Amino acid sequence: MATIRNRIILILVLVAASIWALYPRTVKVRELRNGVWYDTTQKQVPLKKGLDLQGGMYLALEVDESKGAVANKAEAIDRALKVVRNRIDEFGVTEPDIRKVGNDRITVELPGIKDEQRAQQLVEKSAFLEFQITDKTGALDKVMPRIDQIVRNKGYDKQAPGAAGPAPAADTAKNAISSLFTPSDSGKAKADTGKARAAAPTKGAARQADTGAAKSDTSDTGILNGASNGPFSRLIQQGQMPGEYYVSTTDVPTVSRYLAYPEIAAALPPGKTVLWGTTADLGTGASVTPLYVVDTKPIITGEYLTDAKPATDPVEGNIVQFTLNSEGGRRFRQETGKHVGDYMAIVLDGKVMGRPPVIESAIGTRGQITMRGQPLQQVQDLALVLRAGALPVPLKVVDSRTIGATLGADSIHDGFSAGVLGLVLVVLIMIGYYRFSGFLAVIALGLYVLFTLALLAGFSATLTLPGIAGMVLSVGIAVDANVLIFERIREEMARGKTTRASIDEGFRHAMTAIIDSNVSTVLTALVLFEIGTGPVKGFAVTLIAGIAASMVSAIFVVRTFFLLWLNRTRGARTLSI
Repeated sequence: MATIRNRIILILVLVAASIWALYPRTVKVRELRNGVWYDTTQKQVPLKKGLDLQGGMYLALEVDESKGAVANKAEAIDRALKVVRNRIDEFGVTEPDIRKVGNDRITVELPGIKDEQRAQQLVEKSAFLEFQITDKTGALDKVMPRIDQIVRNKGYDKQAPGAAGPAPAADTAKNAISSLFTPSDSGKAKADTGKARAAAPTKGAARQADTGAAKSDTSDTGILNGASNGPFSRLIQQGQMPGEYYVSTTDVPTVSRYLAYPEIAAALPPGKTVLWGTTADLGTGASVTPLYVVDTKPIITGEYLTDAKPATDPVEGNIVQFTLNSEGGRRFRQETGKHVGDYMAIVLDGKVMGRPPVIESAIGTRGQITMRGQPLQQVQDLALVLRAGALPVPLKVVDSRTIGATLGADSIHDGFSAGVLGLVLVVLIMIGYYRFSGFLAVIALGLYVLFTLALLAGFSATLTLPGIAGMVLSVGIAVDANVLIFERIREEMARGKTTRASIDEGFRHAMTAIIDSNVSTVLTALVLFEIGTGPVKGFAVTLIAGIAASMVSAIFVVRTFFLLWLNRTRGARTLSI
């Protein structure tokens, strides 16, 4: 009697624990509103729906070697996996599935995602931050004649449609560029796009220079006397600060093509790098894109960055405030102290963010990046990727799929229908064939479903359509154990043994076959889990959880029911089986 009581108590404890594991609970989450983080509460269901049930986005990422070969691709993928996971966690996707596949691919499943384009940009963005000093030696001016000569000799200006002359809109753009450098009523052209300075006055500051108008001969839009008619130099206009040039946006593809040729790249000033800035609309129907010549060696990179958060400044507009660690602050203070009066370009993924500010004094651990004119969401995303870290290697999307909520609803309906149909058939067959014993097995089967769902919730598993298939399959496995036990009991009863002895012998002799079949199935599921991708892993996890639950329900629970029945009937002589 004590044994039966202990068994019943254990079953009740398992049921209570399972219900607790599946019960929705309130959790604290952080939300970003207007640049400020708020702590809120939200009800969360322990067992989440996967991509195929809830809808969302699937991405497959690989290393982009178009910009150079990667020596150790497997190690790079491992490091990139951590960065991608940090970014997705910051993005706030519920139950994302991010995993490494093989040695060269990362798969990302984002259930319930609504802004697919934004999510893809966040995942792909390298977020490599550098602070570089703009050139003040006129290095590009000195090599301009050489570049013009290479373009003419190689015939590069004849190789692309429209390359021999600017597009029709170029004249308008050139006039607009020239107007930038024609003295206005105030005599000055003020910067309007970017600023980086220390957050506290004691840390030093870098301000946007009010440089004054750079004078030029409006009859000649070239940057060099005698070189303005060159195929390369005629497309470029001197800017307002050292190392700054302007290119009509219509000429950007041509200039980019010239700079990509190996001969021209070799002719560029040593120790200098040419980077594009952010396109600006001149308000005359034309736009220009700044081109900056900066020192190749940065004074500091984003590897020292410890925090970045969006904010709104009443004067500067949308900004990203950043914090460096102690080593980064020391190096930044030391390097900016050497370059007081110089211009510092803030470079993200090879592109200059806004206009380079002038360094007024040494800058320490805190600073900010002004993104005037940029929407708040882009500012938030920039802070997010900077905070999560830069990718060690560039990634490219090789496969992208969007699963709609309608398809997810259909999958849930079909999976539920299949599960109910399978369960009903099993119940009818078990009760119809094994009578009272089958009824006990059906009760245990209900507990099996509860235990399986609780195990999945306990492991924070995500329920997918293949997972539902694994659960339906494990229903058959669960009753299969009871079939083996019941058939063995019938054999023992046919030999003339008592009901109690037949039940004991049936469970004991069937145990070997049950363990063998379940262990072999678990081994197969483990192989699927190890080498499979998301859906296959979901099937394997559910199958393993179902087998574990079936061992408890089919063996322990059903035997407890038999013992309880025998105790109630005082050792019945017959058994409906």
